[in-house]
Amino acid sequence: MLRSVKYRRIARSVAEVGVIEPLVVARPRGQGPWMLLDGHVRLSILKELGERDIRCLVSDDDEAFTYNRRVNRLATIQEHYMIVRALERGVPAEKLARALDVDVKAIQRKRDMLCGICPEVVDLLKDRSVNTSTFTMLRKMRAVPQIEAAELMISAGNFTGSYARALLAATRQSDLVQSHKPKKIGGMTPEQMARMEREMASLTADFKTLEASYGDDVLHLVIASGYLSRLVANPAIEQWLAARHPEILSGFRSIISVASLDAAAADGEDDALPNDDGADTHAAWIERRPETASSEFN
Repeated sequence: MLRSVKYRRIARSVAEVGVIEPLVVARPRGQGPWMLLDGHVRLSILKELGERDIRCLVSDDDEAFTYNRRVNRLATIQEHYMIVRALERGVPAEKLARALDVDVKAIQRKRDMLCGICPEVVDLLKDRSVNTSTFTMLRKMRAVPQIEAAELMISAGNFTGSYARALLAATRQSDLVQSHKPKKIGGMTPEQMARMEREMASLTADFKTLEASYGDDVLHLVIASGYLSRLVANPAIEQWLAARHPEILSGFRSIISVASLDAAAADGEDDALPNDDGADTHAAWIERRPETASSEFN
């Protein structure tokens, strides 16, 4: 943990702008020690910096779940807006780079990240963690192909630069911003790119067909699964199927389990807990506390 990028970023942020989010402690029981609920990484960094006193919030509850539940990770586009706003307010790029533990060129790239990206794509990806190089690939496409590529990324759950590069290779020449210049993708021949373009067109058509029927298909699956669950729950029917048609009973149970897994996955998306001391806590300090940012840098 002490050598991780996350730890170094928080350490640089604390050294540059101080602790923005106070540590949270619980009152001791009797003569026992105070319990640290939130801020273990920050405390470790402060000890390394030789600090002996730090402002804390005192909690009447000794459960850290509440604090971790309220940690929000900063999406890539949100980070872009944060950096742009900080630069507009006069924060030097060099000082911002030191606070975020990145190179000045990285700040400049994030500042210009959405240049050439259509508003619809920005809206689609605003809450996603997207690789910065992905926007470089999208910027080479026209607006409609950009939107289609973003929708495919969301469907695949893949926002990496390599996937965006593959989508660029599969984009028709006429759909590129510089359509008069041949595409140059390292490691791919023009014949391979032409084949990918055809496959991409077919994939897009299939995707739109599936998207149109997905809602009805899921509804039918839920209804059928509920009916089959009640059917299999009947001991007499289950015994009869097990004795005479075990393959049908196995198929019924497979359908029920698939529907149950889908429901569990949907419920679990809201239950994921982020880790304590996210680097974004310090990275987003300008966004949440503009008055503090102004005083820190003036």
